Amino acid sequence: MTGTVIKNTGSNYLVRTDNGTNMSCKIKGNFRLKGIRTTNPVAVGDRVTITGDKDETNYITAIEPRRNYIIRKATNLSKQGHILAANIDQVCLVVTLFHPVTSTTFIDRFLATAEAYRVPAILVINKIDLIEDDAEAMEYLDAISYLYESIGYPVVRLSAKTGEGINVLRSQLNGKTTLFSGNSGVGKSTLINDLIPGLELATSEISDTHDTGMHTTTFSEMFEIPGMDDKSYIIDTPGVKGFGTLEFDKHEVSHFFPEIFKIGADCRYGNCTHTHEPGCAVREALENHLISESRHSSYLSILDDSEEDKYRKNSRDYGNKWGIK
Repeated sequence: MTGTVIKNTGSNYLVRTDNGTNMSCKIKGNFRLKGIRTTNPVAVGDRVTITGDKDETNYITAIEPRRNYIIRKATNLSKQGHILAANIDQVCLVVTLFHPVTSTTFIDRFLATAEAYRVPAILVINKIDLIEDDAEAMEYLDAISYLYESIGYPVVRLSAKTGEGINVLRSQLNGKTTLFSGNSGVGKSTLINDLIPGLELATSEISDTHDTGMHTTTFSEMFEIPGMDDKSYIIDTPGVKGFGTLEFDKHEVSHFFPEIFKIGADCRYGNCTHTHEPGCAVREALENHLISESRHSSYLSILDDSEEDKYRKNSRDYGNKWGIK
């Protein structure tokens, strides 16, 4: 019997079979995929084969080849990864520019990973209702939107609280399986509740002390979006503080920054790292403000990916006024 994993609680998996039945399953203790070290050998979105034994316990016995997946470095396990989801059509990275601040480095690390695994990405900027009366904050919002749109990423500005922009996002989800991810506290659960009425995912308040969110989603789960023209699904994932990259070759990192890769074709040396080499077209473009300082800094941080928490900031610095020029 075959089906799709729609929920992962760590040791148990909920599989929706091809005939529409939900079945609770486990995996054998020695079940591992060859060639990849992860904390979760089975992920939401996986197509699997399941069998039941004489005690009527259902087991996942095989995984079909994945079309794609998104992976991040597992917390405190530098040599292992954690697969967020598999077999997806796109990712929605939900961010907030204030309360809490999503750093551009976190955004860039996530987008670079999406590029590496060939998954289209949408940047969703939530809580715009909080800054409508703040001219400087609105200017920063416009700058961030322009930066990522100019690179080629769709940007949706919305407020899950007021509903503004929800229909724009909904139109982007039709007929697709979409992974939703982001820092804790960015309103991801509230947004999904808006898209799927009656779901009632748990939400929580932002910490006044640290201006960060509390984890409300504790495991990954797939939900169908009602009222769409074609079958459409959201995969909700727990909020994350930082995004550690995995399996990146230092000479390929620039490939995952589209604007750096494009300009890098004009560098004097084919293996230019865009850090110190003479005749580097990327560094020249940076000096001429043709490449964002924040994007280049994010690129450098992946090259030197050793400090796990360095990409989460709590300062309200408007992008270092803004460092995104």
